[in-house]
Amino acid sequence: MAELRTLPSDLASVVARLLVATSVTEDINQAYQYAKKARGLAARVGVVRETCAIAAYQAGDWTAALAEFRAARRLTGRASYLPLMADCERALGRLDRALELVTGPDAQAADHATRIELRIVESGIRRDQGLLDAAVVALQGPELTGGRIRPEYARLYYAYADALLAAGREDEAREWFGRAATADVDDDTDAAERYEELDDFSFDDLGADVGDDDESHEDDEDLDDDDDEDLVDEGLDDNDLDAEVHERAEDPKAEDPKAEDPKAEDQGTEDDADDHRSGAEGR
Repeated sequence: MAELRTLPSDLASVVARLLVATSVTEDINQAYQYAKKARGLAARVGVVRETCAIAAYQAGDWTAALAEFRAARRLTGRASYLPLMADCERALGRLDRALELVTGPDAQAADHATRIELRIVESGIRRDQGLLDAAVVALQGPELTGGRIRPEYARLYYAYADALLAAGREDEAREWFGRAATADVDDDTDAAERYEELDDFSFDDLGADVGDDDESHEDDEDLDDDDDEDLVDEGLDDNDLDAEVHERAEDPKAEDPKAEDPKAEDQGTEDDADDHRSGAEGR
């Protein structure tokens, strides 16, 4: 903390202890209180304002966090605060201001790591606007096209997977959550859990489809059983059916309707003769 050297030694020691307490305290609200005490003692030191800004951001005090980031940027000149400043504007519902920060000239001049963080924030802004496909596009770049998985891109992989999932592209999202989990060597994200959830979801869908097929097969069997029951209800057993077939085979009238009506056969013969005569006259 070289910046604290501008302070008297006793004051620098107190401020340093407060900054350390802010970073190691798990209770985010208590950490924020330590940061505000440090700011009260050394408000013109960039690292103090930065620490206070981050503590306010983690505590969800977006207005205070934005003010502290602006102060830290004035004191240090660092562009690395831009993504967090834009995210504060987004959290406050000021999406237009947030977009100005992520697409403005200062953002374009920032270093590569900062520009990646700005793309992540821009993707979130597009999702807030309901532009899910634009949220995916905002994250795309050369970092996502190579086959090599790099730890420094873990947050980008994770954000891309999350955007794909929001856009309804589950298969691609599962792939990128897997890449994010591989790249996240420090376990900063829950990429591994998200990947397993999507993997389990896919197997559950497959199981549901198999279950539907089984139910359909059971329904077919039930229909067959109902048909058999209808035959029984009509009083037709196997012996009755055999007897009816035998009776039809012995009775020629059952097979030839003309045999039942001799007049019909005679009429048919006369009709054939008339047709023949008409054809002869025509020739």
